[in-house]
Amino acid sequence: MEEKYKQQPANCIKVVLFGPESTGKTTLSRHLARYYNSVWVPEYAREYLQNKWNDERKTCEPEDLLPIAEGQMKLENELAQKTDSVLICDTDLLETKVYSEAYYIGSCDPILEKYALENTYDMYFLTYIDTPWEADDLRDKPEHRKEMFQAFQDTLDKYKKPYVLLKGDKKTRLETAVKHIDKLLKTKQ
Repeated sequence: MEEKYKQQPANCIKVVLFGPESTGKTTLSRHLARYYNSVWVPEYAREYLQNKWNDERKTCEPEDLLPIAEGQMKLENELAQKTDSVLICDTDLLETKVYSEAYYIGSCDPILEKYALENTYDMYFLTYIDTPWEADDLRDKPEHRKEMFQAFQDTLDKYKKPYVLLKGDKKTRLETAVKHIDKLLKTKQ
């Protein structure tokens, strides 16, 4: 049953855009996928939670986290089979773990935590909070951006995940990410 949270083998480099909400992850994911003529894995939680908001006028609750994790990994595993170069992931289960701990009094479902730590990626791109806040139905707590950014960075440091900090405008972020992905692709050859 827990297999649905596990990464399946894939013949590609996997990178994750990682960081607080409204820091340009989705925009950069799209740009990177276009640049590499590859695919990107959208954030499943956006669709899931937007539907919940539209249907019930409710935001994320603890019982939503495992269905979100399952949907995210299903998307990632399917899309990883469509490329042999680089897979751009708009998020991962480690990000879901950070939100779980930040929003639900430090707790995280043991299954979510297990796979958040077991699933592996070649590089994380930590997106800084120097982008303008864009409100929508799901985003909240713009006044807590610094604390959330710190939680994301602390998590990468704690679990010794390889990461690059992305700051600046869209062009600068794209150039920085491309430089690091190109290095990964060279080592794969």
